[in-house]
Amino acid sequence: MSTPLSISELTDELSALKGWMLQDDTIKKTFVFNDFKQAFSFMVKVAFEAEALAHHPDWSNVYKTVHITLSTHDAGNKVTMKDIELAKRIDELSI
Repeated sequence: MSTPLSISELTDELSALKGWMLQDDTIKKTFVFNDFKQAFSFMVKVAFEAEALAHHPDWSNVYKTVHITLSTHDAGNKVTMKDIELAKRIDELSI
């Protein structure tokens, strides 16, 4: 079972993540691309990273926009280091 981050740990970790926001015990970010093809390509890359970590996002895609929400189910749907690690990998893919 994963351990949820404390508020101070979460604040520290979020300060290093550009654009991720804490909302309802999750972290969220929206990515906007030039077109659907780029957005979907990004999602495929994220899927491979998520699978490698065995930690999967809650996400949606409309045309060129991808919304991602992260929390850890076995930690009571709170944010853990699994979410922070996936967020870091997602950010690297979005560059």
